[in-house]
Amino acid sequence: MAQAAHAHHRTAGTQRQPAVLLGLILFFASAMVLRLGWLQLLQGQENRARADENRIRLLARNPVRGRILDRHGEVLVSSRLIYSLYLQPKDLQAGSWPGLRQRLSRLLGLPEQQLEQRKQQGPGKQEYRIELATDLSPEQVLRFREQSASLRGAQVDLDVVRSYPHGSLGAHALGYTQPITEAEYKALAKRGYKIRDRIGRIGVEAAYESHLRGSWGGQMVEVNAMGEIQRILGDRPSKAGKDLVLTIDLQLQRAAEEALKDKRGGAIVALNPKTGAILAMASRPNFDPNFFSKSVTTQAEYDALFSSPVKPLLSRAMNAYDPGSTWKPVTAFAGMDSGKFPPNTKLVTRGCIKYGGHCFPDHNGAGFGTIGYEDALRFSSNTFFYQVGVGTGSLPLYNAALKLGFTKPTGIEIGYEESPGLVGNEIWAAKGRGWAKPGTTPWIPEDMASMSIGQSVVQITPLQLARAYAVFANGGYLITPHLVDRGLNWMAPPRRTKVEIKPSTLATIQRGLRKVVQEGTGYRINEAKELPAVAGKTGTAEDSTGGSDHSWFACYAPYPNGDIVVVAFAQNTPGGGSVHALPMARKLLQVWVQQRKG
Repeated sequence: MAQAAHAHHRTAGTQRQPAVLLGLILFFASAMVLRLGWLQLLQGQENRARADENRIRLLARNPVRGRILDRHGEVLVSSRLIYSLYLQPKDLQAGSWPGLRQRLSRLLGLPEQQLEQRKQQGPGKQEYRIELATDLSPEQVLRFREQSASLRGAQVDLDVVRSYPHGSLGAHALGYTQPITEAEYKALAKRGYKIRDRIGRIGVEAAYESHLRGSWGGQMVEVNAMGEIQRILGDRPSKAGKDLVLTIDLQLQRAAEEALKDKRGGAIVALNPKTGAILAMASRPNFDPNFFSKSVTTQAEYDALFSSPVKPLLSRAMNAYDPGSTWKPVTAFAGMDSGKFPPNTKLVTRGCIKYGGHCFPDHNGAGFGTIGYEDALRFSSNTFFYQVGVGTGSLPLYNAALKLGFTKPTGIEIGYEESPGLVGNEIWAAKGRGWAKPGTTPWIPEDMASMSIGQSVVQITPLQLARAYAVFANGGYLITPHLVDRGLNWMAPPRRTKVEIKPSTLATIQRGLRKVVQEGTGYRINEAKELPAVAGKTGTAEDSTGGSDHSWFACYAPYPNGDIVVVAFAQNTPGGGSVHALPMARKLLQVWVQQRKG
């Protein structure tokens, strides 16, 4: 009986086992279904994105920036392909950076300190990649490729950088490119820029950024867990930027740079007075824009550009200086057009004339007798122009300067780097001269005398002076200097406005400028026998900032209807415009004449 009961109990336990097992299976199955449902319904989108991220990669393709060419199609700026080493923070496993840094350093011969520094300087957000080194050698690329499987988080990629085949030639006009900053990226991302993009900083590289840059492309690829590409899912080629044709003439630009070579500082501007097209624009000291395409730069190199007291990045062609006697045609314009000193005026010149507490001298110490405008320009008589300027007054002289384009930007495309200059007058002085309390610095006779001969209260740029002399060369039109005049479908034609100037005033100034070259202070230009008739004006100016004298020469050829204006400026180069600046202009004109013959 007891045995039977025991057997019954065992049988009942055995019968219950499938039910318990089924219960467990149903429980785990339900849990899995619930878990899958939860993953699918609540976190499905996130997990799908994560799976796709593991499987699909988007490889960005750099656009190739457009070339910059001279007026004859000669290449001034192009692009070259380089290999760069990048860190992909997203692919970097926790704590693996020190080991990776050490391996990269040994493998590629790069200092660990440099790699660490680049990582620290790189964008902080996880999705961005950080440039660790650029311009890798073929040997470095090969070494990396051989070991790439064990260098997770590092990548070598092809990049495009700017190349300036002529080095520093025309650097201030051409400009350079640099990687965009994080702040710029935030503003420019919606316009298609990437964190890896480079952007034009100064010159035409900046002014025509949208024309030159092109647009990014990309390739969508499927990769396996090892990161190896399995297949290409989609491809969009990058769109190259457009080429840009400048008005610059490479040969004339070379001649300008050559003429500046032995000067400590200065500028040359050559332009077409009829159209405003800039044929050459050189500045010294200058810089090599290839510096900004280099992979590694030292602090000393960086300081030599950005912290140097000689300021190599400053364009002297667009910075303002005392113009000295090259200003005298402006005073002549004001005197004649005011009616106070008509074209037939004759004045007695002398050793010096007293204004306020100072006797203002003529440069020969004795004066030039009784002379008119043409001879006053020819001899560059100070005491003649003191009398005209003081007798005419500061406001008529200021207004004449305004008509010739002074005290405001010229309209050149790279004008954000341009100084507007200064032409002082009694209203400006009463307002405090820009640094004092209004009413504390009144206009005095000494100011008026200085203003008459382009000293102290007058500051102009070589480009502004070239624009003003174009008015004398083209018969009375104020042109807009420009570096590009074709190949842009959105570009308005260059502006040209008639200057309010009496025909008799214009003719008198033109004849005076011709006399300067025929038998006056600019006679040495004729040492180049092949030149056509030239008209121009020399200038020697005291530097109101305290340095030694500046030398100037502004001219146009052929006389009377010029096809080229040249302004040569030698900064803090004492000895006279005829000695230092005139030979610079002569060199450029000689090349221009040879070209016309050819």
